[in-house]
Amino acid sequence: MAEHNELGILGEEIAVRYLQDRSYAILERNWRSGRLEVDIIARIDDQMVIAEVKTRTDGFLESIGEAVNKKKQNLLIRAANAYIVKKNMDLDVRFDIITVIFEGKTKFQVQHIENAFYPGVRS
Repeated sequence: MAEHNELGILGEEIAVRYLQDRSYAILERNWRSGRLEVDIIARIDDQMVIAEVKTRTDGFLESIGEAVNKKKQNLLIRAANAYIVKKNMDLDVRFDIITVIFEGKTKFQVQHIENAFYPGVRS
C-alpha cells in the first residue's frame, strides 16, 4: 500500500478516536453508496455528523478550502441524502471537516471544524 494511503488510514483512525473521546457515536466508517463515500458518519445528541477527514504532513501547502471544494461538498451532501433515505433517519445534519496534521512520524495535531459548510439552497 502506498505511504499516502497508509497515512490516510491512520488519520481516519485518529479522527474516530478523537470523536469517540468527545462522546460521538460512530455510525459508519467509509460508508459508500455507488461512487459516493463518507469518511465518518457519527451522531452526537440529535445531530448526524458527516465528517470528511483530511490527513496531511506538516508543511503541506493545500488549504482545507482547496481540499474540500464545492465539488467535494456537493458529493458529501449527496452521500448524506442517500444515507438518510437508506436508513430512514430524521436528524439534523451537520458537515464537519477533521484535519490530522502529522509533525514527524508519531506527533500530530487534530483540528475539528464543525459546520464547515452548509448545503446550498437550490431553486
